[in-house]
Amino acid sequence: MKRVQLTLRGRVQGVGCRPFIYRLAHTHRLTGQVRNDVRGVLIEIQGPSAAVAAFVDELRDRSLDGYPALLDIVELASEKKPVKPGESAFMIASSDAAGDPVSQVTADAATCGDCLRELFEPADFRYHYPFINCTRCGPRYSIIKSIPYDRPNTTMADFAMCVKCQGQYRDVEDRRFHAQPVACPACGPQITLLDAAGRVLETETDRVLAVCAKLLRDGKIAAIKGIGGFHLAVDATDDAAVRRLRQRKHRDAKPFAMMAATLEEIRKHSVVGAEEERLLTSAASPIVLLDKKETNAIAPLVAFGTNRFGFMLPYAPLHHLLFSEPGIDVLVMTSANLADEPLICDNEQALEELDIVADVFLMHNRQIYRQLDDSVMHVVSGRPSFLRRARGYVPSPIYRARPAKREIFAAGPDLKNTFCFVKDDQFIVSEHIGDLADSRVYQHYVRSVAHLAELFQVRPQIVACDLHPGYLSTYFAAQMKDVRLVPIQHHWAHAASVLADAGKDGPIIALIADGTGYGTDGAIWGCECLIASLTEFERVGHLQYYPLAGGDKASKEAIRPLLGLLSPEDIDRSTGILTAIEPDANKLDLICTQIEKGLNTVQTSSLGRLFDAAAALIGVGASNRFEAELPIALESIAAKGVNEAHPVELVESEGALQWCFRPILMGLLDDLQKKTAAPVMAAKFHNSVASGLLELAKAARQRGGINEAALSGGVFCNRYLAERMIRLLQDEGFAVLWKKAVPVNDGGISLGQAAIAAALCEKSLRED
Repeated sequence: MKRVQLTLRGRVQGVGCRPFIYRLAHTHRLTGQVRNDVRGVLIEIQGPSAAVAAFVDELRDRSLDGYPALLDIVELASEKKPVKPGESAFMIASSDAAGDPVSQVTADAATCGDCLRELFEPADFRYHYPFINCTRCGPRYSIIKSIPYDRPNTTMADFAMCVKCQGQYRDVEDRRFHAQPVACPACGPQITLLDAAGRVLETETDRVLAVCAKLLRDGKIAAIKGIGGFHLAVDATDDAAVRRLRQRKHRDAKPFAMMAATLEEIRKHSVVGAEEERLLTSAASPIVLLDKKETNAIAPLVAFGTNRFGFMLPYAPLHHLLFSEPGIDVLVMTSANLADEPLICDNEQALEELDIVADVFLMHNRQIYRQLDDSVMHVVSGRPSFLRRARGYVPSPIYRARPAKREIFAAGPDLKNTFCFVKDDQFIVSEHIGDLADSRVYQHYVRSVAHLAELFQVRPQIVACDLHPGYLSTYFAAQMKDVRLVPIQHHWAHAASVLADAGKDGPIIALIADGTGYGTDGAIWGCECLIASLTEFERVGHLQYYPLAGGDKASKEAIRPLLGLLSPEDIDRSTGILTAIEPDANKLDLICTQIEKGLNTVQTSSLGRLFDAAAALIGVGASNRFEAELPIALESIAAKGVNEAHPVELVESEGALQWCFRPILMGLLDDLQKKTAAPVMAAKFHNSVASGLLELAKAARQRGGINEAALSGGVFCNRYLAERMIRLLQDEGFAVLWKKAVPVNDGGISLGQAAIAAALCEKSLRED
């Protein structure tokens, strides 16, 4: 006889782990107990040695019948215990809430196949119930208040289970055994349909769905409450309805995401590869960017200025029910907010603030404790890549190779903000928060930091922040009491995020390309070649500095970086081209005077602004109405099969290589004179950028003897450029690191800040 204690860590709570263990123990005729605690799942198992060994082996065997789909055991620790004579059964014990929580909180999961079958089975007592779920699917992070994940610690505590639900909850043979959000029409949340004035239109489920579907078919706008918040929905094939939504939401140009009834429906409008299909149909169910088909039925106003659509499949039972209504095939499903404000998840707030946008409200009475945007992904060189990490993935941690010496908070950047905690061996990166310049987003950020710190009981001793003194995230970090503040340069944090994602310490060659990041010399960096580890970095090279006039306006008006990039002689020769971009001659003169006299200008190496200037020259637009509109449009027209590029020129200056931008600009101006087609010009520009970055990487390899290159920064959200860079680097013999767990844009900055702070802490303690 043998008795062992097993501690499971990973995604082990809220996924059917305990009932699976219970059944497995009975299969092997073992005794003992299993319970949740703040670290994960604790098992004591007793029986013949061979049976105990078989039990332990099968805990990781995903091919077993009944193995929970969401279960992910990251660590299994075993400890011998004294045999307990006379023990005769195996039981599920009460959860233990004592101690500091380090258990992984499971992300929200899309409706599983079994629940979907029951949802449309008339004989089932949950037929057409919009909140059907089990241990394999349903809300998790969006409803949890504290660890361990038990019903009293979630917003489902408001709903007492009926006799039927209790029976399934307590039946070890049922897949709803200890499914915390279990409910049914008799005891659980309900949906309601209201008009914009808050008057109740329908309360009976089938009538709510039928009336809402009819209004959508008639071109009306519906605010629909889902898992992480409200969506604003319209018929995606109705251009007039989409135009009305744009007007009311004050979203002139940014593409809308869509939800389609089936994968087959998505294929009517977009190209879906094997990896895209896997993402779309996964339990996380993100929005996936897909190439448009030349002929499609989607209203042009849904996503103009880009060659891709953002599609997702229904992931909540309510979505499946709505899409089962006649004529509901594909809907715009965009976050319910105004402009760049936070996602709305509260019923009263929705009625108060969206009454000027939505014609009808489909809502429910289950509280959303954590508002969550939809995650956004695309596939780069066959690899899934985040553009926004939120619902379905957060708060799954990224693991360190060793426990951190101190608990750490990383405040993140101001744009595309996420923040990160380090506790034990986990990086816990928050969901996408947004741009902190909006006061409501900043308030949401402050609340979110407090909530996640409370959920995981983190008490930071070290706080990492961006080097930029004007960032609101830096201000927030500086106000924290009794902590050591560690300012970290923006592009080093980008490099470190790749290292943390890959579980490496470095050094690596890091090619970081974005719009803006405060440099150690006071300039605005944005195209950097670094040799970086988690404890130090060297700036090997960068795009040549140029003057950028107008502060925040420079990120919106392409004429500003363009005039900074051109010499006075070039400007004189290009008057006709420039006035086509900016017809106001006085404004052109004013910007030129600003640059000449250094008034309200900064020196920058921004590659993002070079993209804006190139887009304006090529003729795809003159302004960014939303972030990166011009670069997105430029990528969308780039011709395939073009391998030409403008010359690359690197010069040594002040101990660093500078990549000269002038050959690219002169090449663009020459192509304009030759009347080269815009798609060819766009492709040549992208190829030139890739060639320049490659030469910087090769120079860094020669200097440092390092053969591993990493890519990060918002510019690499550009799939054309990213895929070309990966291919060129690999052809030159580089091993290429590309992030898997966090976005390549600023959404990954907080992970990098946290990784650097943890490594510097370890180094400091070693040196002491």
